[in-house]
Amino acid sequence: MTSVLDLPISTMNQGTTTLRELGGSRWLVVNVASACGATPQYAGLQTLHEGHDDLTVVGFPCNQFGAQEPGTHQEICEFTASKYNVTFPLMAKVKVNGEGRTSLYSALCAVADDEGYSGDIRWNFEKFLIDAEGNTTRYSTRVLPDDLPV
Repeated sequence: MTSVLDLPISTMNQGTTTLRELGGSRWLVVNVASACGATPQYAGLQTLHEGHDDLTVVGFPCNQFGAQEPGTHQEICEFTASKYNVTFPLMAKVKVNGEGRTSLYSALCAVADDEGYSGDIRWNFEKFLIDAEGNTTRYSTRVLPDDLPV
């Protein structure tokens, strides 16, 4: 079975990579949106990315929740850089639920959070902390970046 770290993910420049190829020994995968009540979490995600040499935050823009990420790749990058100084990798816009869900999110949705929930992503800024062995811990939108055990 392929590790979640080696599943192909699409980059914003129409390339393909994997979490492992992005570097680091831990990854925080987050479905993000620019027009959501949780959008200010970008600031905390950037702080985590800067504050931990071994942690790579990876954002996956998604427009499936209230159409809160309608922008183009360029618009998303410009917004996050100007408003939140985001330097962590932002991947191509994805579907995290339903038909067309990426293979990465198919694997991640099988992981249960601390309340026992597994299945579809419930909202923007749901988080998955993945270690070098591919072990994954799931966190709901309500868990702020500052509250993650990193």
